[in-house]
Amino acid sequence: MEIYSETDRLILRRFTGADADLLFELHNDPDVMRFLNGGKPTPRDVIVNETLPRYVSSGFFAAIERSTGAFLGWFHLRPPEGGDPAEPELGYRLHKSAWGRGYGTEGSLALIGKAFGELGARRVFATTMAVNQGSRRVMEKCGLRHVRTHFDHWPEPIEGSEEGEVEYEILRSDWEARGEARPARDEAVRRSRGQG
Repeated sequence: MEIYSETDRLILRRFTGADADLLFELHNDPDVMRFLNGGKPTPRDVIVNETLPRYVSSGFFAAIERSTGAFLGWFHLRPPEGGDPAEPELGYRLHKSAWGRGYGTEGSLALIGKAFGELGARRVFATTMAVNQGSRRVMEKCGLRHVRTHFDHWPEPIEGSEEGEVEYEILRSDWEARGEARPARDEAVRRSRGQG
């Protein structure tokens, strides 16, 4: 298991070819997929041949509950296709059992810290449907602020798509002002002094 990041309650590990069943179950929960495709099922061959290979090869991470070993969903931190590597997009998709328990915020904060503390990012952003209040709350709790509402063309509009999409962001300067960078800096100072 290749661990990418850890929190008090979560292990974020890279996906492997053995994770098809986990993704199939998550991506076929209509409540989970409500703001993504209107809750339509995703065929298994799409998961196996398209979704999972993409997740294995780019910045997607399986979220594992540390205390039980249960698969809770996933997070991603990666630039959009053709985008600037210094401006990665944050995303997450969690099972209903993990909703309202702070896991979205906990995993997102870990990846934001990774982006600014280790990967040299200058900006992290996230998007969701304007009507997806749960996802917007996670973004706000992580220090992201709303920067724009935009209207994309949906080939097959779903309920709420007429309200548009929202984009949130946090800049490196925002993250540093929150004091998030201090623990990493303190650790670096300790190591440079031979104390760690």
